[in-house]
Amino acid sequence: MLYVKVLHLVAMVAWFAALFYLPRLFVYHTEIEDEPGHERFKLMERRLFRGIMTPSAVATLVFGIWLTYYGWDVYKVSIWFWVKVALVLGLFAMHGMCGRFVREFANGTNTKSATFYRVFNEVPLLFLIAIIYLAVVKPI
Repeated sequence: MLYVKVLHLVAMVAWFAALFYLPRLFVYHTEIEDEPGHERFKLMERRLFRGIMTPSAVATLVFGIWLTYYGWDVYKVSIWFWVKVALVLGLFAMHGMCGRFVREFANGTNTKSATFYRVFNEVPLLFLIAIIYLAVVKPI
């Protein structure tokens, strides 16, 4: 089981790295003015989203479900676990929003400002702190 936990944590770290970096790319993309720059950012955003972020999210989910299966009797009655699940669902919502933003930039239809993306860039940190706290401390 420790190998599954390691795989879960590695996938989670990769997912969070992408969740931190992709919105930062959006900030820079909104500030770029030349067409070659726009094309470069579109390529970077697409590759990060499809090549790292989404596979890491799927792996995190698969290994997390695998771990849950073996501890289900304990997890099903633990409030902290259900709060963590809700937070993970929130992360998947954020992941979906990132996908939508990638498409908007690719289509040239982005209407959001660099300031919006700067704030959006901080949201994963709040999720990370809460999820790690719940998984380690198990307060409730």
